[in-house]
Amino acid sequence: MATQHPASRFRAPLWGLFLATLAFLWQGDTDGRQDPAGSVYLVHVEGLIDNGLNTYIRRALDRAESNGATGVVLHMNTYGGLVDAADNIRTALLEAEIPVVVFVDKNAASAGALISIASDSLFMAPGASIGAATVVDGTGAYATEKMQSYMRGIMRSTAETQGRDPLIAEAMVDERIVIDGIVKEGELLTLTTDQAVALGFVEGEMRNLDAVMVHMGWADRPLVDVQEIWAESVLRFLANPAVSSLLMLMMLGGLYFELQTPGVGFPGLMALIGATLFFAPLYIMGLAQSWEIILFVIGVVLLALEIFVIPGFGVTGIAGISLIIFSLGASLIGNVGLEFPELNQITRAIWTMAVTLILGIAMIASFVRYLPENKMINKLVLAESTDRHRGYVSHDSKDEYLGAEGVAITPLRPGGTVLLMDKRLDVVSDGEFVEKGARVKVVDTGGGRVVVQKLDT
Repeated sequence: MATQHPASRFRAPLWGLFLATLAFLWQGDTDGRQDPAGSVYLVHVEGLIDNGLNTYIRRALDRAESNGATGVVLHMNTYGGLVDAADNIRTALLEAEIPVVVFVDKNAASAGALISIASDSLFMAPGASIGAATVVDGTGAYATEKMQSYMRGIMRSTAETQGRDPLIAEAMVDERIVIDGIVKEGELLTLTTDQAVALGFVEGEMRNLDAVMVHMGWADRPLVDVQEIWAESVLRFLANPAVSSLLMLMMLGGLYFELQTPGVGFPGLMALIGATLFFAPLYIMGLAQSWEIILFVIGVVLLALEIFVIPGFGVTGIAGISLIIFSLGASLIGNVGLEFPELNQITRAIWTMAVTLILGIAMIASFVRYLPENKMINKLVLAESTDRHRGYVSHDSKDEYLGAEGVAITPLRPGGTVLLMDKRLDVVSDGEFVEKGARVKVVDTGGGRVVVQKLDT
């Protein structure tokens, strides 16, 4: 599980102001907040289970514990989400120092089932369901057996810790498990409210949240409704795997076209915005670390050096591309330093990177192929070349002097004058000092200059 180390973070200047602003607004929701002692805190678990939701739930738990709360109620309706985020939330619930209750209003599917069984008390509304917690990869297909084994293990251990039937929890992941009268082989277990109550897997059926409060003896306690602050909502949106992929496409595409047409232009601005929106939410949620951002910047610098300074395409360019890809992938993973989770916990990040790279290559290839033919684009860019073959030159050509020999009539230090083809010409040497009277030969006429080389006598 990722652990945040704020003191060790490096605030990169490009997004430092952005991070500081979000941090200020974030703290504004909690600093100085004194809720009535013995309150019950209501937390909403809705939509995709992701690392933004993990941040929201942890903030609510911290606030409840710091104010001496009676307990926390998670009002749940979700179809699941990221396994690593659900595992982090599960750990937070198991470690909570106050009672945690989950009320499944409609659905607690997949990762939602894992969070539900980590609670101290679990209730379901009429017509609700819980289960179907098998792991799928980025394409929606069943993940590898190693990943399924990991999910079975944490479902079983969580159920055991909270006094629930571990075999039922495991059957929600593994269709090979058979429980007489409950689930057949080849079926994933999903329990209705009536089934879950009959099996003793949940504490009871409750029509609404008020009934839960009465059953827990909390009806007379103040209820604190902890809402997602807008910064958390923005972070959840930006950290969504689909949005992260689009931001990486924006970043990589802008970087490619900016390096093709150097200068601070529109592509460079798009790359900068994409990088800021990609790294900032992951950084705040403790996924992207400072060294990963620094590696990304170093990768961009190496790639620029390869294109503009070092001729050819070799070690520098390959190293730059490798650092960029590695830093983007590592930013999606909840690692601590160089300690990464096992492969079964980072599949979503791998799929996000793979899909992004494939789409990025396809996008760049399409732009290179079709944009020059677009009439609207041709009004904005120079579509025709202005080379010498089309009659466009920026200076008079001196190609007729190439290979000719003459005599230096002044010293060349390195500039000077030579007598060449009965003409006095201003020339430069190829770097060597040439004394007056020495014979020279023209070796280059590019860029409007005449470059000469001293001949051995």
